[in-house]
Amino acid sequence: MTVVDVLSGTAAPPRTGTEAAGAQRRRRAAYALLAPALVLVIGIFAVPLAVMLWRAFTDPVAGLDNFTWYIGDAVQRQVLFRTFITGLEVTVICLVLGYPYAYAMVAFGPKVRAALTLLVLVPFWTSLMVRTFAWVILLQDNGPVQKALGLVGLDGVQLIRSNLGVVIGMSQILLPFMVLPLYAVMSGVDRRLILASSSLGARPLTSFARIWVPLTMPGIGAGCLMVFISSLGFYVTPALLGAPDNALISQQIYVQVNGLLQWGRGGAMGVVLLLLTLLVLAVLMLVLRRASRQEQSHDPA
Repeated sequence: MTVVDVLSGTAAPPRTGTEAAGAQRRRRAAYALLAPALVLVIGIFAVPLAVMLWRAFTDPVAGLDNFTWYIGDAVQRQVLFRTFITGLEVTVICLVLGYPYAYAMVAFGPKVRAALTLLVLVPFWTSLMVRTFAWVILLQDNGPVQKALGLVGLDGVQLIRSNLGVVIGMSQILLPFMVLPLYAVMSGVDRRLILASSSLGARPLTSFARIWVPLTMPGIGAGCLMVFISSLGFYVTPALLGAPDNALISQQIYVQVNGLLQWGRGGAMGVVLLLLTLLVLAVLMLVLRRASRQEQSHDPA
């Protein structure tokens, strides 16, 4: 019985035993279909996370010694800061490159769209290790990119064993995670709104900034979130393209756990990274929610 039925004085007919049994069977079937995914999430994510939290507070002794060490170490703070700055740089580059690419996928015809989609999906068919080693060959001191830069007088740029090479490699690897959410949102936007604004006297840049960008803001937020969070945990690309003096937090966690067998310190570093990531996620969700409310408040409907 619903509230509408009570207010209107009419009551829905009670369920029969057969209908109740059928609804119960459907619920049990839904739970059975969901069980493998729950087991996978618990086994791969929840259990390791619980072990990491436990060791962060108990290994080698119970307390906050691991967190005190991590927060008080200037080198570790610098590595953490560098990790977030690198993630931000990669996110901005992917947004700058991915936004016009996604717009081209929407604006052009089916054949061009199919070709652009294929180019986006090809990296998913190639191993991350293979792509990273390809960047090692391209960015090495005598590689083709270095020779091309030398032709225009930029032969002194250090690409390999530098943070610049890490940003280039990570941007190429994570670019599809920006393009696909943007394309999913842009494909649902009515492009006739741009034509309508132009017919009312708005300039193309004004129409783009006042209409197209706000309507595609959910795709921008989703793409930036996926790229930024993924970049924080990269290990292979920074290890192969970077140098020890510009290591990221994933490399430091590997050193603490595998090199020094300091499981508690590695867990503390993971906990701090997780908390900061959740904080970034909360701030981004708050910004997107406020932007959505402002857009709705300006909506004449």
